[in-house]
Amino acid sequence: MNRNAEYAHAGARTLIGKTLLALAALAMLAGLSGCNKLSARNQLNKGVQAYKASKFESAVQFFQKAKELDPELTVAKLYLATACVAQYVPGGDSPDNTRWADCAIEEYKRVLEEDKGNKNTVILATKGLASLYFNMKKFEEAKEYNRKAIDLDPNDPENYYSVAVIDWTQTYVPRMEKRGELGLKVTEPLKDKKVCAELRTLNMEKVEEGITMLQKAIDLRKDYDDAMAYLNLMYRERADIQCDDPAARDADLKLADEMVAKTMEVKKMKAEKAKEQTGIVLDEQGKPTQ
Repeated sequence: MNRNAEYAHAGARTLIGKTLLALAALAMLAGLSGCNKLSARNQLNKGVQAYKASKFESAVQFFQKAKELDPELTVAKLYLATACVAQYVPGGDSPDNTRWADCAIEEYKRVLEEDKGNKNTVILATKGLASLYFNMKKFEEAKEYNRKAIDLDPNDPENYYSVAVIDWTQTYVPRMEKRGELGLKVTEPLKDKKVCAELRTLNMEKVEEGITMLQKAIDLRKDYDDAMAYLNLMYRERADIQCDDPAARDADLKLADEMVAKTMEVKKMKAEKAKEQTGIVLDEQGKPTQ
């Protein structure tokens, strides 16, 4: 064998050796990756158990570790967000409370960014953000994510209901403030035309949206008594700002009364059905009677 051939042979042996080393390294990495995935699942399971036991801080630590071990484990991010939400106190503005809210928002948004192809996880993260923003009283952000949830899952009545609850909250508060300033009793109609016009301008678009959303929710779930109860409230919102149109006001109050009756009817039906299934008598709020 000439020198060139020897060099070629030696080079081939070196290349093969390097290739074998590279393959061994890849195999080791694959093994480590597999171990990491198993460890991540183990941490995830521990987190779930801690969460069920209401040990939320421990759950957060387990879910964070699971995420570190397997960054592709989307469910760990969702669980982490949920555990952070569990420690958030609505309305509180302490640094710790803000930290838990920020934790949940970050993880939910990470899921939306990194797992766009999984519709189920995207829906869960979107609804999670909508609910959290509502509890933080960030109503426009909450409404934004509820509308996104409607686009993602148009057959879920709760998405429409959630938008309507925000609409009612945003219209009820300023209306009651104005009524308080005028010294009106609950049963007294709003007669000040200037105030009425101001409230109509401020609230009517949200009132109409809320009514439409609740009607859609009830169309999708015929026995949706919570939506019926809010539809009653929305009709009353509209009635109180119809002060320049007595006929329209009376019509809305009639619709509201009809919705109250329908709500009570559905609650009674549900209570009777629950009694048949369990043998326990429930009241109209779904609580066992003595």
